[in-house]
Amino acid sequence: MAICNTTFRIKLSAEKPSTPHTVEHMMTTMISSFKPLFRELQHIPMKLDIQKTLKNTSIELLDAFVDKVFKFVDQPYLETQRNFAPVEEIGNKVLVNNVQGEIPCDFPDGVYVRNGPNPLFGGLKSTKSILGRSNHIWVEGEGMIHAIYFEKETSSGICSIYYNNRHVQTETFDMESRKNKPCFIPAIEGDSAAVVSAYLLNMLRFGKVNKFISNTNVFEHAGKYYSIAESDMPQEIDIHTLETFGTWDLNRTWNRPFTSHPKKAPGTGELVFMGVDAKKPFLELGIVSADGRKLVHKVDLNYKRSSLCHDIGVTERYNVLLDFPLILDVNRLIQGGPLIKYEDNKYARIGVMPRYGDAESIQWFDVQPSSAFHIVNCFEDGDEVVMWACRALGSIIPGPDLGLNRFDYFSNGFKHTSSSSLERDFYSEISDGLFFSRCHEWRFNLKTGEVKERNLTGKKYSMDFPMINENYNGNRNKFAYTQIVDTDASSAAGMGKYGGLGKLCFEETGEETNKDLIKIEYHAFPDSTFCSGAAFVSKTEGIEEDDGWIVTYVHSEDTNVSQVYIIDAKRFSDKPVAVVTLPSRVPYGFHGAFMRKGATLKKL
Repeated sequence: MAICNTTFRIKLSAEKPSTPHTVEHMMTTMISSFKPLFRELQHIPMKLDIQKTLKNTSIELLDAFVDKVFKFVDQPYLETQRNFAPVEEIGNKVLVNNVQGEIPCDFPDGVYVRNGPNPLFGGLKSTKSILGRSNHIWVEGEGMIHAIYFEKETSSGICSIYYNNRHVQTETFDMESRKNKPCFIPAIEGDSAAVVSAYLLNMLRFGKVNKFISNTNVFEHAGKYYSIAESDMPQEIDIHTLETFGTWDLNRTWNRPFTSHPKKAPGTGELVFMGVDAKKPFLELGIVSADGRKLVHKVDLNYKRSSLCHDIGVTERYNVLLDFPLILDVNRLIQGGPLIKYEDNKYARIGVMPRYGDAESIQWFDVQPSSAFHIVNCFEDGDEVVMWACRALGSIIPGPDLGLNRFDYFSNGFKHTSSSSLERDFYSEISDGLFFSRCHEWRFNLKTGEVKERNLTGKKYSMDFPMINENYNGNRNKFAYTQIVDTDASSAAGMGKYGGLGKLCFEETGEETNKDLIKIEYHAFPDSTFCSGAAFVSKTEGIEEDDGWIVTYVHSEDTNVSQVYIIDAKRFSDKPVAVVTLPSRVPYGFHGAFMRKGATLKKL
């Protein structure tokens, strides 16, 4: 992301609508605060390399300026948010002996991994300065991978279980670890002048606007494993030791952000992905060969805005693209607004393009404005391409505009509302129920250009973080699985908590009064117990689509104990077939995956 080198006007605080200030005024204020630090120049030793000396001197002065002007403070965790707080890194495998039930004899060898934010230095930070306040938002925080290893002895069939956790050691993680203090100024949310100055200072000091957090997902391609957050490029990891090998830049052919949810194309095994940026080109699509060695297709899709897309869909022949009105806009930030905003009065559309198409080949379909971060699946049905996704009427990222009560906004958003006016009154500023997420269907007719959309699930369960049997990715599937939101607990915490799991049965109807809704089976957790990172594990010799298990990390807030549940997908509502109690608390996080044994690892 970049800030243009021109004069623009900035409101110092949305809560203090005083006279607008130019960037020159902002920089003058910064420099006046900087003057007492010039005396430190005489203490910096001279070096023979003048250019290097000037560069190092500038960085040291900038570091001193930040230390002087910006005060880092911890964002507090409420009692209801205590399992979002970070944990210490273990770094080595630990044998786990506490298992209730039995690991199924046909459960495959492999590693169940889950990524999530685990901020350094105690938690998420805010900074205070003469320019205002800037904050980390809830999705930030350095990535930490939690891993459960299932290792069977060939002769006896006995399964040994190990646990490990480790930070993803990105370049910026190593940078701050060496300094042993927070260095990057939060640059996503806050007073406009503070955020702009954070951009400038982070870029001048580190060559980067923000940290590489790599905290969202883990995926495999061509026998290698990668940690990812869509703000930067993937980090290759050793799935056995959780060591970070380095950035995967596709032999220097990809130099921009990379989606958290790349998809393997059915039939070919190619990896389809895209990258969103705040500057043009706003979105580019890429395809990596099945062997992982070559970027075989790269194209600018000519988006007219920086739509913050989190997922991409594939079918046998097509890519499915989202362009919803959750928008990154640097100009809006410069003018005193937020960098990221859900603009519910702007257009929403979904595109279908041939696998190796370009911007001109996309067939766009206008749809109702809404927010869909996670696609369940896409497939072809005659002349139609069908997309199922978890859809809400508002976006949980980034939250309210400056000046609003952030906690109340999030709390109200999770609350269920029975008002039938929610759909009609979508453009109001009321946040009640805007995060209530349902499985939604879009049908795009490629011949007529018509689109049909409908809800597949009712108002009983709010759901997200979908998963399927990956063997059916891009083809029609009968089943999907989601995490079910506990709306009361989420409202109390102002952050999402998932108190159960749902099995979506697309070929069965679920409610007597509404035949358009599908059947949902429900797996409830004990009271005050919540999950994250659920994944489907298929049986090696499975015949039917739901032959397998759901694995998920769960945490009891009553006992402060974390466990892994293994749930039979065919007996979904029954108790877990096995419960593994972990030696460490596992904070709530994002996406999980099961990696089968057998892939070969090669260091970059």
